Amino acid sequence: MGRYPLLVDDARDEKAIDGIRVLLRDAVERLDVAGARDEGLAVFVPRHRRMLVTREAVLRPAGRVWRLGVLLLDRSGSLHATGSITRAAESNRPTFQSVSAETRRELRVAAVRGHFAVGETVNYDAPEIDLSAAGLRGAGGPLVLRDGVALVRWSPAAFATVPFGPYLAERVSLLTDPPQGA
Repeated sequence: MGRYPLLVDDARDEKAIDGIRVLLRDAVERLDVAGARDEGLAVFVPRHRRMLVTREAVLRPAGRVWRLGVLLLDRSGSLHATGSITRAAESNRPTFQSVSAETRRELRVAAVRGHFAVGETVNYDAPEIDLSAAGLRGAGGPLVLRDGVALVRWSPAAFATVPFGPYLAERVSLLTDPPQGA
């Protein structure tokens, strides 16, 4: 009797995972057909030395994603948690106003070094979300699984959640049919 509830939970969780994957495939198709605006996904490679040559920091391209609020969706149906964001910009001289301003300037330049177009939005430090029942059950990220229901958490600190299906539908519709003036 003690193992039976686990089997029921596992079956509900697996059904929820299948539902997530179907919703993601549909979302990719809708976004692709609509030609929705996508953004760059990158991996930050810090400044380092190799064979006595210093290599500057770069945001190395890792694909294209659609921003869906706290989630990033790529064309293969994989989800990433929204991490950090920058906009590619040409190098300009350091202003030395503050360390944080210099760090942001260096990240914008690193995006151009990664061959992103000037002005393009680039997402980095965006971990891929494990779309397995075990990965989502106790997840601390934006997508969680509770009692066989997929839920989206608005922020890592927030406990409040919303159902994944309606959240995804709303976010996809904002990209495929943006509101007037957006």
